[in-house]
Amino acid sequence: MSVKPTKAMVLAAGFGLRMRPLTDKMPKPMVPVAGQPLLDHVLDKLAQAGVTDAVVNVHYLPDQIIEHTATRQHPRVTISDERDQVLGTGGGVVKALPLLGDAPFFHVNSDTLWIDGVRSNLTRLAENFDPASMDILLLMAPTATSIGYSGRGDYGMLPDGALRKRKEKEIVPFVYAGAAILSPRIFEGAPQGEFSLTKMFDRANEQERLFGLRLDGVWMHVGTPDAVHAAEEAFLESVA
Repeated sequence: MSVKPTKAMVLAAGFGLRMRPLTDKMPKPMVPVAGQPLLDHVLDKLAQAGVTDAVVNVHYLPDQIIEHTATRQHPRVTISDERDQVLGTGGGVVKALPLLGDAPFFHVNSDTLWIDGVRSNLTRLAENFDPASMDILLLMAPTATSIGYSGRGDYGMLPDGALRKRKEKEIVPFVYAGAAILSPRIFEGAPQGEFSLTKMFDRANEQERLFGLRLDGVWMHVGTPDAVHAAEEAFLESVA
């Protein structure tokens, strides 16, 4: 089984506080890395994976993102405007569900950045998503080879891809790389208003329907101004 999502949700509503001062007058998705905004790196990858329509949510300095994406055709961008409310990563998806349809869709953080290996990681996600056994398939980056990440990881991964959440003092080898395929089914009965998407990850995990796919390539955690420079160095090396 596999899927071919043509729709995507791109989270672009965050404040980017750790990216200050770059985000004092610019939303984080518009911060340039290797010649183009973070948001464009994500939208380009989605287009390459066959996505025709992307829903982009906005909150902080929204007009810059709205204007930047207004004429984009591949994929076409629909704005989910959250400027008057804070919905969190989960509530933002719930608000956008009517625009995303009934089929599994890509879900990507606008500030995630990776260099693909031999093949597109988003295409690999689509090929490996099995609706019969999965509600969520996360792209997982090995912590040891990621750039700009120094945390304890998010999940351990079994040989079949099933994920096991990190316990409080545990160190695990994989970190969520900010890209996934989600089934709308997992949002049935979801809370209204602000909540974190990790609540849905936990729900799928409890139902043994949360899986991961190891990223092929290099993932970059672009969370601070210093990390922007490290990511640009990695891009330069990848095309050298």
